[in-house]
Amino acid sequence: MKKKFKGIYAALVTPFVGEELAIEKFKDNVRKYNTFDLEGYVVLGSTGECVSLSDQESKSLVAAAKETAGRGKRVVAGTARESTKLTIEFTNQLAGLGIDAALVRPPSYYKSKMTREVLNRHYLAVADQSKVPIIIYNIPQNTGISLESQLIIELSKHPNIIGLKESSGNLAFLGEVVPQVPDDFSYLVGSGSVFLPGLVMGASGAILSVANAAPALCVKIFRLFNEGKIIEAARLQHDLITLNKAIMETYGIPGLKFSLDAQGYYGGPCRLPLLPIEEKGKAELRGLLKKLGLKPRKRRPK
Repeated sequence: MKKKFKGIYAALVTPFVGEELAIEKFKDNVRKYNTFDLEGYVVLGSTGECVSLSDQESKSLVAAAKETAGRGKRVVAGTARESTKLTIEFTNQLAGLGIDAALVRPPSYYKSKMTREVLNRHYLAVADQSKVPIIIYNIPQNTGISLESQLIIELSKHPNIIGLKESSGNLAFLGEVVPQVPDDFSYLVGSGSVFLPGLVMGASGAILSVANAAPALCVKIFRLFNEGKIIEAARLQHDLITLNKAIMETYGIPGLKFSLDAQGYYGGPCRLPLLPIEEKGKAELRGLLKKLGLKPRKRRPK
């Protein structure tokens, strides 16, 4: 029996001071997130600027997350590399640091050659040799590769492939996959804009970038859904759609990091080539955060 992943996982940002990794600021953010009813954290995802980090920086972040995460909170890490061999090696290096699962996006540099057969063999090889469970990561807007629903259904039969993070926002895809995979397979929504509809259609939870900026809102929607209060949850989902669209779809990671700064977390700069948002965007996000009641957090006494 696979261990089901349910609830909300925040896809954490990676803090920098200038171009340097800011581990203590990362830990401080995690400590603040520990006060919310999040199930855990994803490190080294797209939101975490994983492709801009060295292996050593990546390991430092995972170690910091494991050290700081609250009791019972799981830590998932992105481990994908462009070859099967390197993905297996890096996955097992992070397994040694205690991650609970590996999030693995498909190789994409040679995307024209990434056929269903190639991807099937890649994921099966990784799952066979990984020391931790594998969560497949479908994010076609970044990789240019859209994993087929039938491929996911076939891969879900592997005992070490425990779930899918689906970030395309395609609810029809969810409808094709969920009825055909084992009950203990975790379907995790990757877009805040379809979070509640995804739950209604059978998703077990979500890995959300927007949960960095609005953890309480995401957690409350999930709680209301589980209590059967769908109308109340839907009202909050409308707010989440507005926030997710403004932050993630319009301004992206720079906008998300600014939204954290505006609330007393540490967002800071992105690593180049990503640039900060302009003043017009900052003013728009400040207004939206205020409208939604997402105010700066009061500092706790040390």
